[in-house]
Amino acid sequence: IARCGDIPVYTGSRELLSSLTGYTLTRGVLCAMRRPQLRDIADICADARRVVIVDNVVDSTNVGAIFRSAAALGIDAVLLTPSSCDPLNRRAVRVSMGSVFLVPWTRLTVPAGTLRELGFKTAAMALTDNSVPIDHPVLAEQPRLAIIMGTEGDGLPHDVIADADYVVRIPMSHCVDSLNVAAAAAVAFWELRAR
Repeated sequence: IARCGDIPVYTGSRELLSSLTGYTLTRGVLCAMRRPQLRDIADICADARRVVIVDNVVDSTNVGAIFRSAAALGIDAVLLTPSSCDPLNRRAVRVSMGSVFLVPWTRLTVPAGTLRELGFKTAAMALTDNSVPIDHPVLAEQPRLAIIMGTEGDGLPHDVIADADYVVRIPMSHCVDSLNVAAAAAVAFWELRAR
């Protein structure tokens, strides 16, 4: 408690914390914070080489896992469309292992192609006839790349795919058609990392 300075710290029994939250906390810690002001896209992307655009991913587990992979695999910023899950959702925070507090993020309220004005090429992760494999040399050569990940099931909207500079696929084996978006993000972040 001495490390907290003038920040109030309260203690309570498990029963009290459970009555406040509606469930039993596994570690018995509860925190209340002020939500940070959303940062400007240009500010977040100023020094970024690799960013991810999370388009309409509504599952908090997937959003949390994407943030964890982004932090671990060198993604400089996360841009979420307004329809994507809130990364400060308690499940997303937990699954991310706190990475939502490490990787800069904001909401993307303009089309992904707008990032071209900031010097980015866009790479839509999608299974289409004209997609290139994720290990295509042109992708690794890009100094600034925005990787666009879509929701499971429907994937990315057709207009997002059509507007992308590159449409990228992860080659699959054994008749598996695709990966979970969180798993695909981890593969994409590693393969498309800035070198």
